[in-house]
Amino acid sequence: MNILTLLIFTPILFGIIVAVLPSAWRDSFKYITLLATLVQLGLSVWIYCNFKTGADFGGVNHEGQFQFVQKLPWIDLDMGAMGKMQIEYFVGIDGLSIALLVMTSFVLVIAALASWEIKSNLKGFFVLFLILDMAVIGVFCSLDFFLFYIFYELMLLPLYFLIGMWGGARREYAAIKFFLYTLFGSVFMLLVMIGLYLSVKDPATGNHTYNMVQMMNPANYQAGSVFSALSHQTIFGFPARAVGFIVLFIAFAIKVPVVPLHTWLPDAHVEAPTPVSIILAGILLKVGGYGIIRVCLSIFPDIASADAYWLGLLGVISILYGAMNALAQKDLKRMIAYSSVSHMGFVLLGIASQTTEGISGAVMQMVSHGFLSTMLFFLAGVVYNRVHDRGIGHFRGLASIMPQYTAFVMIAFFASLGLPGFSAFIGEAFSLMGAFKSHSVNGLLPYWMAVCGSLGILLGAAYFLWTLQRMFFGQVHLKGGSVWETALTDLNFREKITLVPLALMVLALGLMPSLVFDKVNDSVLALVQFFQHTI
Repeated sequence: MNILTLLIFTPILFGIIVAVLPSAWRDSFKYITLLATLVQLGLSVWIYCNFKTGADFGGVNHEGQFQFVQKLPWIDLDMGAMGKMQIEYFVGIDGLSIALLVMTSFVLVIAALASWEIKSNLKGFFVLFLILDMAVIGVFCSLDFFLFYIFYELMLLPLYFLIGMWGGARREYAAIKFFLYTLFGSVFMLLVMIGLYLSVKDPATGNHTYNMVQMMNPANYQAGSVFSALSHQTIFGFPARAVGFIVLFIAFAIKVPVVPLHTWLPDAHVEAPTPVSIILAGILLKVGGYGIIRVCLSIFPDIASADAYWLGLLGVISILYGAMNALAQKDLKRMIAYSSVSHMGFVLLGIASQTTEGISGAVMQMVSHGFLSTMLFFLAGVVYNRVHDRGIGHFRGLASIMPQYTAFVMIAFFASLGLPGFSAFIGEAFSLMGAFKSHSVNGLLPYWMAVCGSLGILLGAAYFLWTLQRMFFGQVHLKGGSVWETALTDLNFREKITLVPLALMVLALGLMPSLVFDKVNDSVLALVQFFQHTI
């Protein structure tokens, strides 16, 4: 069996075991789920170690660029005069996928450990968790648009129930809002996907295809088809390719999330249980960034170039708006949620630069934020599980009663604000470097965007340090008084073994960014060269 197929469907095998076991064995469900994620992590690390770099893969449009490929006929329907409907089970990864794949597998292990706090309806929770696990891994491996869309949509259902059934007081509102926002983008994505299918033919078979790699090659588009680069067809009076790009961008931007499509995120985070917050921030936001690179930039490079200014502007707005909102928050989890909006703005800014530095920085920022947001939400959950409160102003002097917890909070805060030596510094620096270089290389972004982006780092330092000062230093003063002081015990063994690997990862990526850059470089360079050639 193909290693990627095994990686994708391992969670379902364990999910079936959880589903068929009697409820009397409920205490074993968390161990089975943890084992599933550990097996996945082992497989992804093996894939990472065996991923080849430095070879000439023949450019971004060549299927040979992708490794560990499996392509099998899936839906082969005879359409008469139109030929056959060609839908394949087509999976494979390149440098853009591998870094996010390993990060995702790592974060899922942490989320499984965080899930031990769940006490009700354990079978339902862990079965949904494992279905979600399969879906997110499938998104990063799919190279057939139809298969990609199925995994992309499959993420919705488990998350809706995980938030709506195990969340906080306003969980139904947050779950419905998240579902409707994401579904809005996905429905229109389906229409563009169908338009692309009808525009592209596989040169080997002559059939219309959902093959994403074939969609990246302008030579495979039928003359006069809806999304052909030479076509002058319009939709509602607008160029069809521009409409296709915008629709797909909005669908992925909701996931990122980009301002003003971000409003589902704070509500979902505040109401979601800790493991679901970890998956939302650590993985789901990266699906959006990955989609913009893999689909929007690769299939519509001409429109991405023409609209680069607006993409960069949205990135800058997200950086500054998210940071200023984080500065104003009184709830710790909501502050972290808005910081995610700000940090993901650097991803969009790096992508908009369409330079090697910028796109590499965007990938590094996604990987870094995956680990850091996981660490931050886990730390927020530690306090909430003890006293069921997250008000920043309700705590003071925690350093004296929870010194080990405070040490990890300081690591997470200083790493997140972009301190040199940690992963976020590398991601943000390269994203800004790409934005700055873009003006002189391709003239897409003005210098002031890089300057405004750097202000986001300053604001990040402000809200993280202010939160640190208010909650952890000074005389002990807790809203719950002595009852809280007794309940706020320091980290236990499970929490330590969860936080130590996260701290080591953000430090390792800060000191050795080549762990990511060496893997993504070939794919990013091929993408930029193809992009420049197409334009």
